[in-house]
Amino acid sequence: MRRAHAGAAATLTVRAHGRETWGFKGRTLSRRAGEGRWLRVVATPLDKPRGITWDGTARADTLLPRSVPRPRLHDVFEWTDTTHLYRAELSEHVPRPALQAGGPVLTRELDLPDTWWADLRDALAVTATVPTHRQAVRQQWIDRHFSRLLGIPTVPVTSWTTGHGDLHFGNLLGPPLVIIDWEGFGRMPSGFDAGLLHAYSLTMPATADRIRAAIPDVFGTQEGHVGELVALAQLLQVSERGGHPELTPHLARRAEQLSGVPVPLPPALAL
Repeated sequence: MRRAHAGAAATLTVRAHGRETWGFKGRTLSRRAGEGRWLRVVATPLDKPRGITWDGTARADTLLPRSVPRPRLHDVFEWTDTTHLYRAELSEHVPRPALQAGGPVLTRELDLPDTWWADLRDALAVTATVPTHRQAVRQQWIDRHFSRLLGIPTVPVTSWTTGHGDLHFGNLLGPPLVIIDWEGFGRMPSGFDAGLLHAYSLTMPATADRIRAAIPDVFGTQEGHVGELVALAQLLQVSERGGHPELTPHLARRAEQLSGVPVPLPPALAL
């Protein structure tokens, strides 16, 4: 990946420098590049499907209005070698750290101004209205996994919307608000984005309370509860695979609060 990143920088005539930022399982590598730019390179084996995250950033950049605060995308190109397909994306660099570092699970309470929360609510509302054929969450996934992960029958989603798809404080900057990493942009149940942000924040009760207060149209409606349950189910699936063990009991409690049914956690996860 380092060789691919260096080659992309050379092609784009920028100089990569600064700290390396690695993505999930080494699939992506990002660094500052040139003046005020950020170069991200992603790779996938040639014999594997590219998946929705492959071009999510570019599609979001094209479809979303500029009122949704995010880094501008300046250039994109793809290439292959004998085993992998690569994609380079040169974006605006925002010289501020994310509100959470080291992973998506919130590890400290956040004290953000009311204006930041209002901007987040507005950005999610605007994003929700953007038409796209990209499907980030599918009814088929819900039908396959709800009973096993949540202990309840599958729920037919009646309200779909457009969203970020990976909303947590590691992808949020501010104040002022900037939302980064739009790879998962697409259609999803209403309330999924806010539910995911809330789920990742359950370890910090005051911030979780603030999320619920800031976005009442999600947490106070039946459609929002369904979207939140889908987000909780996705993270419980991550827990099954060994991810975020510190978050698992919080996810289970929140899901039971919404559904009234205890989550059927495996014994090892219920400890």
